[in-house]
Amino acid sequence: MIFKQFSRSVLLIAGFAFLGSAAYAQGDATKGEALFKSKCTTCHKIESQLIGPPLGTTITEETDDKWLTKWIQNNQALITAKDPKALAIYNKFNQQAMTVFADLSDGDVANILTYVRTEWKTEQANAAKKPVTATESGPSDLVIFALIGVIVLAFVIILVLDKVIRTLERLLLKNKELFVEELAVEKAPVDRLATLKKLAKNKKLVFFALLCGTLALGSWTWVTMWNTNIHQGYQPVQPIKFPHDLHAGAMKIDCQYCHTGAYKSKNASIPSLNVCMNCHKTVKTESPEIHKIYDALGYDPATSKYDSTKARPIQWIRIHNLPDLVYFNHSQHVVAGKQKCQTCHGPVETMKEVYQYSPLTMKWCIQCHKRTEVDAHGNAYYTQMEAVHNLIKEGKPVTVALMGGIECGKWHY
Repeated sequence: MIFKQFSRSVLLIAGFAFLGSAAYAQGDATKGEALFKSKCTTCHKIESQLIGPPLGTTITEETDDKWLTKWIQNNQALITAKDPKALAIYNKFNQQAMTVFADLSDGDVANILTYVRTEWKTEQANAAKKPVTATESGPSDLVIFALIGVIVLAFVIILVLDKVIRTLERLLLKNKELFVEELAVEKAPVDRLATLKKLAKNKKLVFFALLCGTLALGSWTWVTMWNTNIHQGYQPVQPIKFPHDLHAGAMKIDCQYCHTGAYKSKNASIPSLNVCMNCHKTVKTESPEIHKIYDALGYDPATSKYDSTKARPIQWIRIHNLPDLVYFNHSQHVVAGKQKCQTCHGPVETMKEVYQYSPLTMKWCIQCHKRTEVDAHGNAYYTQMEAVHNLIKEGKPVTVALMGGIECGKWHY
């Protein structure tokens, strides 16, 4: 009996110890976000695979935070020690070594893990919410066809009524001689333009025809002017055929890996050719399109050397153009608005060559702003705005600077 009680106590203590070791580390998600963006975003994304695996599912499924801490701080030591989990990950990604982060403390790693798990739960909860892409069209084709149908029907009715009137006039003729004379006239040579001449004398018909012509011309003018300077579907031939469906679709490369300015500046920016060379020094070196990059950089793949005297810029053709009077900030939409690139640019991950997906008109932008809900959770902009409003409610002084009045973008477009 004593042995049984003792064994139960030992098993109970061991179970609590195991649960304690397997429990998630409790860290600061805010600090973890800063560390994640500075250390991890080059190779990892939370919701999908980049160079490394998607961290949302990977870290959520792996509950042993002590092992994760060792892996992040020094994965090479685990691989050298023949750790089964470490070897499985190493072999799954073609023995591609992960960066060693020996400068991260256990607390830093716990903060990163807490941020990833919190962000993953938020994305899972909002997975059903998709951005509504506002669409725009001119006057409906159905309305135009209906208008044409009304015109044709009215014309037919006028002709029928005219025929009925003539028939009634004949029936009212009591004078036989006049009737015979009319028959003689009808037997005379037919004037092919007689019907048109008669219709031209009908003032009501002429007025109706002019009215219909005016409406048709006005509709055509309205449709033409409505679509003036709208380049939806514009797809120029670029100097290098860059397949977005391969890079953003099949390879799952994040848009901001190349367009780095989208989250921190007004312009998304065209990537430097050095970004292409990160992969294409060794990948698809036989491709003629890749050799256009080599020629533009003055790069010799045989010697792996650059000749700056042969370098020249690539003459890319801009697709998405806005009028000079329009100010559009990519970072405001991507960071503060938390919008995906596809909201404006469409399903780029399926495009062989990029084209203008949306009309980019003022009406289209306004419709999108009316339908898109503001996500203020974890957004520094709205947090600062709330703080300013609280100061105003308390009667404390509020300067223009607190409301963003010294930001460069307030004056310099």
